[in-house]
Amino acid sequence: MTDTAAATTLRFSRLLLTGAAGGLGRVLRPRLKACCDVLRVSDIADLGDAAPGEEVQPCTLEDKAGVIALLEGVQAGAKRIVFASSNHVTGFRRQDETISPREPVRPDGYYGLSKAFGENLAQFYFDRWGIETVSLRIGSSFPEPRDRRMLATWLSYDDLERLVVSALTAPAVGHTVIYGMSDNRLTWWDNTSARHVGFRPQDSSEPFRAAVEARQQHIDLSDPAAHCQGGGFVKMGPF
Repeated sequence: MTDTAAATTLRFSRLLLTGAAGGLGRVLRPRLKACCDVLRVSDIADLGDAAPGEEVQPCTLEDKAGVIALLEGVQAGAKRIVFASSNHVTGFRRQDETISPREPVRPDGYYGLSKAFGENLAQFYFDRWGIETVSLRIGSSFPEPRDRRMLATWLSYDDLERLVVSALTAPAVGHTVIYGMSDNRLTWWDNTSARHVGFRPQDSSEPFRAAVEARQQHIDLSDPAAHCQGGGFVKMGPF
């Protein structure tokens, strides 16, 4: 873990990180290694060589035998999953609303729709078999906010780490949905219902505000992206 990000006294024998070659997977890969003795990483893209304490295991979901092998020693009988959901599950909610994770979903596209299905699946698995999941509705996790919308949705990499570690180590979560955002002055999401996860962001988009507003001096109020929390996703094609 980084010096500024979350610290935990809990340590896992083995964790599995899927999508490890993706944008946030690459960020989390070295950070999660600090939480466990062995980190197993998987993706369909190139993962490079295994670092010390890593197991590199590429896998495609249509390969049933490969998936079973991927989960061996990690998730068979596991009681906690952290699911990378997305803020686009509620992307058609307006920017002049403040919503909680318990309010009805309004996906802004097929991507958000697929994440809503994942959240429903997690709820079903908890209700039926008691497998706990924290569904992280990740905002916009980049080195810095790119536009005015991200002044509300920005999640720093250190706060992303704090969020994931909190989701892994909270004593009891059932199926909890939580928005992934830093401690931004401007926000549309109220995580009060998920305070038991223990996530306390420490960064903020505010130091970037002046530069963002200088780059984006005008907002087209006739553009649906200017009104909806999902931004440009509300206008994107289905694929």
